[in-house]
Amino acid sequence: MPAGVMIPARNMPSMTTGNGNASGFGTSSSGLTLGQIMFQQSNNMMEGHLHPLEMIQNTSESEIARMRDEEFDSTNKSGSENHELGGSGDDQDPRPNKKKRYHRHTQHQIQEMEAFFKECPHPDDKQRKELGRELGLEPLQVKFWFQNKRTQMKTQHERHENTELRTENEKLRADNMRFREALSTASCPNCGGPTAVGQMSFDEHQLRLENARLREEIDRISAIAAKYVGKPQGNFPLLSSPMPPRPFDFGAQPVSEEMYGVGDLLRSISATSEMDKPMIVELAVAAMEELIRMAQMDEPLWMASLDGSTCVLNEEEYIRTFPSGIGPKPNGFISEASRETAVVIMNHISLVEILMDVHQWSTVFSGIVSKASTLDVLSTGVAGNFNGALQVMTAEFQVPSPLVPTRESYYVRYCKQHAEGTWAVVDVSLDSIRPSPTVRCRRRPSGCLIQELPNGYSKVTWIEHVEVDDRGVHNLYKQLVSSGHAFGARRWVATLDRQCERLASLLASNIPAGEVGVITNQDGRKSMLKLAERMVISFCGGVSASTAHTWTTLSGTGADDVRVMTRKSVDDPGRPPGIVLSAATSFWLPVSPKRVFDFLRDENSRSEWDILSNGGAVQEMAHIANGHDPGNCVSLLRVNSANSNQSNMLILQESCTDPTASFVIYAPVDIVAMNVVLNGGDPDYVALLPSGFAILPDGTDGGIADAGVSSGSLLTVAFQILVDSVPTAKLSLGSVATVNNLIACTVERIKASLSCDNA
Repeated sequence: MPAGVMIPARNMPSMTTGNGNASGFGTSSSGLTLGQIMFQQSNNMMEGHLHPLEMIQNTSESEIARMRDEEFDSTNKSGSENHELGGSGDDQDPRPNKKKRYHRHTQHQIQEMEAFFKECPHPDDKQRKELGRELGLEPLQVKFWFQNKRTQMKTQHERHENTELRTENEKLRADNMRFREALSTASCPNCGGPTAVGQMSFDEHQLRLENARLREEIDRISAIAAKYVGKPQGNFPLLSSPMPPRPFDFGAQPVSEEMYGVGDLLRSISATSEMDKPMIVELAVAAMEELIRMAQMDEPLWMASLDGSTCVLNEEEYIRTFPSGIGPKPNGFISEASRETAVVIMNHISLVEILMDVHQWSTVFSGIVSKASTLDVLSTGVAGNFNGALQVMTAEFQVPSPLVPTRESYYVRYCKQHAEGTWAVVDVSLDSIRPSPTVRCRRRPSGCLIQELPNGYSKVTWIEHVEVDDRGVHNLYKQLVSSGHAFGARRWVATLDRQCERLASLLASNIPAGEVGVITNQDGRKSMLKLAERMVISFCGGVSASTAHTWTTLSGTGADDVRVMTRKSVDDPGRPPGIVLSAATSFWLPVSPKRVFDFLRDENSRSEWDILSNGGAVQEMAHIANGHDPGNCVSLLRVNSANSNQSNMLILQESCTDPTASFVIYAPVDIVAMNVVLNGGDPDYVALLPSGFAILPDGTDGGIADAGVSSGSLLTVAFQILVDSVPTAKLSLGSVATVNNLIACTVERIKASLSCDNA
C-alpha cells in the first residue's frame, strides 16, 4: 500500500471507568495513518483498558481498596511487578504519600492459572471460586488476573497484526514502485510509441477524454467515406503514426542500391504527407466496396470465356457500374481483369496475416513478387487483428523470365472484416493522388475475398484488375501475357493453393516412416524446407527482368539470346563470397509443360542434360513431400561421379508445379553443412547459389499447363556460377564465355532429349 494512504481504524469497544467517564478509546480514527493508529491503540490499552472494575454493592470501601492493592500485585504472569492501578478513585486518595503494597503470585499459582486459561479464558463465578480456593486466592483476584491476561493476549495479537500490516504496506509500496518503473519504459504494441499509463490506464477522466477524441476522428473519417461511396462506413479505422519506409527485399536479402539499381518508381516516392491521408482513406474505402461487388456479381459484369474455363470482364458494364475510381485508362495502356475461386487448406485468419505481412506475402508468392516493401502504415487495425489495417506499399510483379519486364506498382492495401468468418483485402494504385511519368502499371481494385470453411479450410475469390503498358514484352511471351494468365488471378490462386499445401506439410507431425528416404525428424524437416525456401526465393528474385538488376545480352539467335549479369557477394552467410555470374535464357519447346517438368525433375534423366554431373549416376538420398502432387517435393540428391578421383557431390533440389507454372530449382551443397541442417541446425548459414528451370505454358491453350500434349512450353534456364572467390576481382571475358557455353550446351541437350522423346 503506498505511503500516506489513510485506512479506517479497527472498531474497538468504548471503555468507561467506574465513574462513567469515557476513556476516549471508542472514537473513530479514519483520518489517521497506519502508524498513528498503532500508537493510539497502544496508549489506549495502557490508559484505561487493563483494569476494569466492577462496582460491587454491599462491599466496604476498605475492602475495595484492599482488593485494588492485591489486584496490582497479580497482573503479570511471570511474577514481575504489576503496574500501578489507575482509576477515578485514586485521583482522590487521601494518603498520597502512603506506599502501595505489592503482591507477587507464586510460580505455582501462575502456572495453574495459565493452564486453566488455555482451556477456558472466560471462567464463570463458580470456576473462579473453585480455582481461588485451590490456589489460595480471592475470586476477585482470579477474575482480575483473567481480565488482564485476556487484555495482554489481545494486545499481543493486535501488535502482531499491526506488524503484518506494516509488512504488507511495505510490500505494496515496493510493488507500486516496481510497476511505475515498468510502466515508465513500456511501449505501445500498435504504434511503438511511449504509453501514457499514468493518465490513460489509472485515470478514468483522461480515458474518457481520449475516447471522445478518437470518436471524433472516427466520425470525421466516416463522413469522408460516406461522401465518396454514398453510404456511411461506421467502423473505419483510425489513422496512426506512420512507420519509416523499409528497403526493398531482393529475394530473402535486402537490396543494395549500389549493387543493384533501384527503380525510377521508388526514387520518385516520398513519405506519405498528412494532406494525402484523407484521400488515401476514401480511395481505399471505395476500392473495398468495388472489390466486394466484383467478387459477388456475375453477368453482365462477368462473362464466361469461349471455352468456359475463365471469366471475362465486360468493360462497358464495369464503367457503368463503377463510374468513379482512379480515373480513366491512360493512353497506350491495356486492361487485364480476371477472377478465380478456389478452396485452400489454410485458416482464414492465417491467410489474412500472410497478406498483411509484406515479408510473408512476398515469400509465399516469390514466383510472382520479385520485391516488395511497406512504405507507410496508416492504420494497424483494431481489436488486436488486421480489421481496418491500412498500408501504403510498393511492389514489383514478375514472370520468371528476363524477356518479360516486371510491373512496378505504388498502392494502398486495405483489410476489413465484413462478417463473422469473412474478410477482404484490397489493393488500389495511388497514382491518381501522386502521378508519376514512370508508372507503367496501375492496379485498379484488386485482391481477394476470404470466407471461413470447416476443418481449417478457406474459400478464396481472387480479383486481379490492372492497366498496363506491355509493349516491352518479348514476342515469345506475348500470347501468355495478353491472355492475362501471366499475371492474372488464376496464377495467384494456384500459387496460394500450392503454398498452403507446402505449409501443411511443414506443420505435419504424423509422417509415415515406412517409405525409404522420407525425413521423419521434425526439426530436420523444418530446417531443410526453410533452406529450400530460401533457395527458391533467391532463384526467382534473380531470374526476372527486375529493375533491381540489369541484364546484358550476349550475341545469339533471337529468342535464345543469353542474358548475363554479375554481382558481388560480400559478408552474406547465405552465399559464397566472391564474384557471381548469373546467366539465363528462355525458349519455346513443342512439348507440354508437364512433360518438361517430369523430365527435368527426374534424377534418372538428369545425366542427359546436367553437364556438371559428368555423366555420373544421380541417386535420391532423402525427400520431403510438399503436397498431393508427387512433383511437389524437396529432395537431397547424391551425384556419384564416374571418375573415382572426384569426390561425390550433394544437390539440394525443390520441384513444384501447379496449373500455371512449374519450377525445378537446385544448388550444390556442402556435405557437412547438410548434416547440420538434417539434424535441425540453422540453415541460414548454408551458402547457396541456386540454378534451375522455370516452366510456363505458352498461352495457346488458355494458360493451362496440363491441358494436353499438343500445347507448348516456355522454358527459362538460369545458372549462378561463382567465377572468382575474391569480391574485388575483375570479371574476365573467359569466364563469361565459359558460362555462355555451359548454358548453350544445356539447352541443346534438353531440346535433343525432349524432341527425341516426343517424336
